[in-house]
Amino acid sequence: MAHEHHHHHHAEGADVASLRGIYWISIALNLAFVLVEAGVGLWKGSLGLLSDAGHNLSDVFSLILALVAFRLAASHSTKKFTYGYKKGSILISLLNAVILLVAVGAIIVESVHKLRNPVAIDGGAVAWTAGVGIVINGLTAFLLLRHQKNDINTRGAFLHMAADTLVSVGVVISGIVIGLTGWTFIDPVIGLVIAVVILISTWQLLAESIRMSMDAVPESIDPADIRQRMEAMPGVRGIHHLHIWPISTTETSLTAHLVIAPDADAETVVHTVKHALRDAGIHHATLETEREGHPCADECSCN
Repeated sequence: MAHEHHHHHHAEGADVASLRGIYWISIALNLAFVLVEAGVGLWKGSLGLLSDAGHNLSDVFSLILALVAFRLAASHSTKKFTYGYKKGSILISLLNAVILLVAVGAIIVESVHKLRNPVAIDGGAVAWTAGVGIVINGLTAFLLLRHQKNDINTRGAFLHMAADTLVSVGVVISGIVIGLTGWTFIDPVIGLVIAVVILISTWQLLAESIRMSMDAVPESIDPADIRQRMEAMPGVRGIHHLHIWPISTTETSLTAHLVIAPDADAETVVHTVKHALRDAGIHHATLETEREGHPCADECSCN
């Protein structure tokens, strides 16, 4: 059992180190792209390239925020912050969702403006930017893809990159269509379609960030399943005062009162239950035990 527990931590540590490395690579790639794009924009006198460089700089900011959240989630307790600064990672996920919504708003405003006032597009510069954007943003999104299911901040960073890849693909498609047909309205129409796609994904991220900041049970945890697992443990006769909440975007806490059989060893029962909870994604469990038949043990289990 101890060996398995150690192996679990070792694998978790390797995963954390791997994700940290991915963040640094992604920040470096995107920052280099911003500098090159801004340089070419200044050289060509292209306002489009400069504004896109500004937009891509917001992606770098988003990645840095996610990395900061990552550090906060790994922080240790202090006298004032007994859980460390872990909760800060949830607030950052909320901020990242808001930034994504602002980006969607900007795309919609720009698309509507282009629909009303069609503009000639500098095919060469735009295609070059979009092409490089697809490679850089697509690669970053791909690197984050495997990790985005386990952490809401990584999901936020992934959504930023996937959204930008979509925008770049949209630019390439509209560039080809405009080149073949001369239909300039295609550019803003594709922009609006992309905005709707990003909005749907971001809305879920925003809703989950708000829920987590209000100590709701994380999406990845099923309270009914947790109760069932606990009740199935040897010696457990009932459960009440069950509370589950997120400490950070990656860690979950639980407190509960266990009603245990008169002949059960309390320490063994607690150890077994905690092990089962860890397998279910509960990282910090505080369990109190009461003997079956004790006055407190007959309390309503829905509390």
